[in-house]
Amino acid sequence: MHTDRSAPRATRRTAQGTVTRAATAAALASALALGAVHTATASAPSATQTRAGTPDGGWHQDGLSLNAADNKTVDAFVARARRAERSISPQVRAAARLSHADLTGFDQRLKSPDSLKRKVATRMRETPGRTVNASLAEINDAVRFTLQWPSGRYSRGVTTAAGLLSSWGNDSTRWTNTWPRAAGYKAINSAWREPRSGQRFEVQFHTPQSKAAQLDTHKLYEEQRLPGTSRERARELQEQQNAIFAAVPVPAGAERLTAPVRRLPAPVTALLAPVVPGITG
Repeated sequence: MHTDRSAPRATRRTAQGTVTRAATAAALASALALGAVHTATASAPSATQTRAGTPDGGWHQDGLSLNAADNKTVDAFVARARRAERSISPQVRAAARLSHADLTGFDQRLKSPDSLKRKVATRMRETPGRTVNASLAEINDAVRFTLQWPSGRYSRGVTTAAGLLSSWGNDSTRWTNTWPRAAGYKAINSAWREPRSGQRFEVQFHTPQSKAAQLDTHKLYEEQRLPGTSRERARELQEQQNAIFAAVPVPAGAERLTAPVRRLPAPVTALLAPVVPGITG
């Protein structure tokens, strides 16, 4: 990639174009100011999220269960994720703003306690002897986001947003690009680790068509994962999902998108410095 050596050092090149440090700082500072308001709306679990608890302190739902000690461990994991989300959301919102993405489903950015417990209990059931902590260590989506661009701006948008998250010190821990696959789910699912809290979070990169296909196949996917689903039924469900995703157009260049190269984070003081009048992004 060509680099303009004459450009000011305070300027960051991205696939979207040129994003100045001042513009980055302004977007992040603005998102920080808004973050607390939206976080409050997602901070408390609803009655439906906690209804599966049992009198002995355990949890059970859909044929899955956790004992009291494991249930308590997952509850503590949920609480830590909710605290960490307050510093993660502003960064994702700033990245969305600078990459011109739609941040869809923002109110569902916190995975429900019941959903996390189903995932943990499923993994413990599938692998006898696996501990609750080992299962939790594999979970990346307790805090999750979806960024979306039209197909024509998708590849540039993904490169810009992912590059910004990396430049702010978030470690890219997983990057799954399924656009090249012949069948099944189409999108990029990425996992990150926030540097201050160590909290892992997921960012899915979609087009409107791939997101619609994900929503259309959600119930099929959930049924496929249930413990009582037969192998024959699971194959039928997968075939139905494949048919829906086959109709999703692949954006130009999407198959070649990879995780950003790790960069040293910009100092916090620089990111939150006042914008110099007359400098624009």
